[in-house]
Amino acid sequence: QVQLIESGGGLAQAGGSLRLSCVASGRTFSLFTMGWFRQAPGKEREFVAAIAWRSGSFDVADPVKGRFTISRDSSGHTVYLQMNSLKPEDTAVYYCAAVTSVRLVTVTRLSDYDYWGQGTQVTVSS
Repeated sequence: QVQLIESGGGLAQAGGSLRLSCVASGRTFSLFTMGWFRQAPGKEREFVAAIAWRSGSFDVADPVKGRFTISRDSSGHTVYLQMNSLKPEDTAVYYCAAVTSVRLVTVTRLSDYDYWGQGTQVTVSS
């Protein structure tokens, strides 16, 4: 069992920055991949970024490439999403997700993740 608690969402102006945090608890020894997804009103949940827990290798979606950075603190069982140069189209509920088994994973696919956080709202004004 893994619990994911997100924080850091809020209101930002276009061009501003926010940093989201996701703290994992429970069976943290089973963490292998951590990802961030977002869902805007009326839209499907979409991939934002992911990181391999042990190696630190990462993948970032094209719409946020060059603006968002994913990182992790393995000691603190925390994954971060640093969001810079925010745009109004970044407005969404952002979700943290975790893969907890060793298997071939497509990081952009929602169904490949085992656990999800509650989501945190990010609103970017023009």
